[in-house]
Amino acid sequence: ISQYSQYSSIGEPNRLLSKTFAASVLLRVKLNVKKHLRERNTVPKLFAKSVKKYGDKTALIFEGTGEKWSFKELDEYSNRVANLLLQRGFKEGDVIALFMENRSQYVGLWLGMAKIGVEAALINFNLRLEALVHCVNISSAKAVVFGSELTDDRLFYIYTSGTTGMPKAAIVVHSRYYRMAALVYYGFRMKSEDVLYDCLPLYHSAGNIVGVGQCLIHGMTVVIRKKFSASKFWDDCIKYNCTIVQYIGEICRYLLNQPKKDTEHQHKVRMALGNGLRQSIWEEFTTRFNVPQIAEFYGATECNCSLGNFDNKTGACGFNSRILPFFYPIRLVKVNEETMELIRGPDGVCIPCGPGEPGQLVGRIIQNDPLRRFDGYVNQSATNKKVAHDVFKKGDSAYLSGDVLVMDDYGYMYFKDRTGDTFRWKGENVSTTEVEGTLSRLLDMKDVVVYGVEVPGAEGKAGMAAIADPEHSTDLVKFSRDLEKALPPYARPVFLRFLPEVNKTGTFKFQKTDMRREGFDPNVISDKLYFLDCTKGQYVELNVELHRSIVSGKQKL
Repeated sequence: ISQYSQYSSIGEPNRLLSKTFAASVLLRVKLNVKKHLRERNTVPKLFAKSVKKYGDKTALIFEGTGEKWSFKELDEYSNRVANLLLQRGFKEGDVIALFMENRSQYVGLWLGMAKIGVEAALINFNLRLEALVHCVNISSAKAVVFGSELTDDRLFYIYTSGTTGMPKAAIVVHSRYYRMAALVYYGFRMKSEDVLYDCLPLYHSAGNIVGVGQCLIHGMTVVIRKKFSASKFWDDCIKYNCTIVQYIGEICRYLLNQPKKDTEHQHKVRMALGNGLRQSIWEEFTTRFNVPQIAEFYGATECNCSLGNFDNKTGACGFNSRILPFFYPIRLVKVNEETMELIRGPDGVCIPCGPGEPGQLVGRIIQNDPLRRFDGYVNQSATNKKVAHDVFKKGDSAYLSGDVLVMDDYGYMYFKDRTGDTFRWKGENVSTTEVEGTLSRLLDMKDVVVYGVEVPGAEGKAGMAAIADPEHSTDLVKFSRDLEKALPPYARPVFLRFLPEVNKTGTFKFQKTDMRREGFDPNVISDKLYFLDCTKGQYVELNVELHRSIVSGKQKL
């Protein structure tokens, strides 16, 4: 537990307030969702109420063209879309795929489909070849809309990022859309007068639900950008008087990597909303850019165990009240961090983690509870893989997040690693997320991907870091010295791979599958490779001969 002393919250004021506020947010959203279910309110119906209330107020601003749509104009456009589709013979339950970049028509297109019960499959516009065919096929789309470059009814499909394989089509029903948008709205005390800057892809839940949902349901003005630009980020915020900005993945690090300029202090941004802000740069980000609140949350499109850091606790991705576990039944359970296999007690039920113990986050599934239901994926086999039984008690079912978190003594949760990313080396568990954050900081915020590779004859997996360094500017001697101060021996990468850039998803998550498979073999990798020679205390170039010595066991690790 001492390893996680960084997660201590001793002396934290207003802890009781945090617990009661989190519970009040969940209760408010739960009651609202039940009300909408009784009244059979769909997203289009909720939007109609916003149109009636806000009318000529600006709903969406499209950065680049400067085009502005009022709530009435967005409503009229979506009505034209609905009428056109009806004329073309589309009916409730049909699926149409949207394959386009962020643009003015995007929201109106899927909203118009939803008005007549047509389901939209929102496809990553970066996909090509097999991955694109796969996503269109599994959606069973009857048509594709492409650009030149009822409550329990399905609203649309959002595809998982595909960091570990082919994307899966997650089902988003109307009540889930409302729940996701409402949890952040009420939890982070947003207001309809806020202006939200959304530079995230609209095929993803962060951009299209957490972001655009504030417009459709809560009457907020949302600024949509075609794609994220680190150099234009703060200029846009000033131009459109934004008060809330969205981030995901590595966006905050990319902003810190920009040269300092006056505009980064001249904005009116009071809140940064998102997930994936590394603890190693959290305070640097808030101080440099003068953003008072980090609204960090944990969640996935399909999950039933979302969390929110509602009181600005540095480094935390959320809070779960330990005094009201029956109200929001989620917990961390013990797992084998390499295989993610659930560890069970003598009674066959999963073992809950104590404070400071890393474990997989799970959420009990109760299908008639709007906060506990799990809608799964279009593919039933993929859905089954995310469900475990006998987790909280015998006979129950629970959603498996696949993510390892740690909880402190007071219920604050901290993200530790993703499924399959943690590996064991020299008898210790290595968190790739933590090592990536440290290495990136040592290397002036370069993109760094850390993963474990198998070495013949060695127990566990050796750490390997892929570093984006197109200018070949890394000083390996200095880097080796800095590593000794920053990381314990077992966490230091044994192998390094330097490449022009690392592959990322459209939501700025690193893709590791191919690099794990290629390992550290110079016969299949054309990038520069290095090996940490402990006898010399530095990294040496890894050629075919040295690789042969390592594989044969002659070269000690």
